Amino acid sequence: MIMRSIVLFFAFPLFFPFYAFVPVAALAFSRDTNLAEVKRAFDVALISGNINLIFEPQILLEVTFPQPSTNTKPITLRRAGAQLLVNETTRPPIFNIIKSRSKGPFFIAIVDPDAPTPQKPIWAQIRHFLGGDFFLETPRIPTLLSNNTEALSPFLQPVPPAGSDPHRFVFLIFDQPRDFRGEKLATTNDSLIHFIISSYASAMKLGQPIGGTFMLVGS
Repeated sequence: MIMRSIVLFFAFPLFFPFYAFVPVAALAFSRDTNLAEVKRAFDVALISGNINLIFEPQILLEVTFPQPSTNTKPITLRRAGAQLLVNETTRPPIFNIIKSRSKGPFFIAIVDPDAPTPQKPIWAQIRHFLGGDFFLETPRIPTLLSNNTEALSPFLQPVPPAGSDPHRFVFLIFDQPRDFRGEKLATTNDSLIHFIISSYASAMKLGQPIGGTFMLVGS
C-alpha cells in the first residue's frame, strides 16, 4: 500500500482513565494554532506517560480523513482530542505540517494505547500506521506531506470493540535519519498488538517526536 498524499503515562493506580473524566469540549474546541495548546492537550490526556515518549512539539501536525462519499467533505482534526466516529476514519489520512523549517524526510506513526479498553489496555499498543520518506514537496500546497514509498505498516482503521469507551489514537511525527531502515523492526508480517513506539523510536534512532496530535474514536 502506498500513501501518496498524505502524528508518557506514569503508572496511575486508577481503574478508570483520568482523561475519560475530561469533557471532550475541554480537549477539542476549534483549531490548534500554537504548540503550547497541543502539548497541554497531550498532558491532560496523559499521553506522554502512556507511550513513554517526551512530547515537546516543534511543529503542528494536521490530520485529515478523506470520506468515502464524494458529497462529504474531508474531516480534519482541527484540535488535538477531537472525537470522530468509526465510519469517519475508514480511509488513510492526509498529513499537513505547519511551522516546519525542514522539508523532510519525516517519519509518521499512529498507535492506540487503549486496546482493548482504556481501563484494561492489555493489548497496547496497537500499531495503526508506520511510514517514512514524507516530504514537503507540493508547491501548490506547501504544508502537504507526501511520499512515494510503501508503508512499513499500512493504515489500520480505528475500530474500538463494542462497549469500550473511546480510544485515544495518537499521531506522531519524527525527523527521519538519513540511514533509516525501519523495516528491520516492523513489517506487515509482524503482530500489530504489543507494539511499543518508544522502543521502536529508540532502536531506529528517531529520537523524540517533533510534533503530533490525537483523536478519540468510539465504537
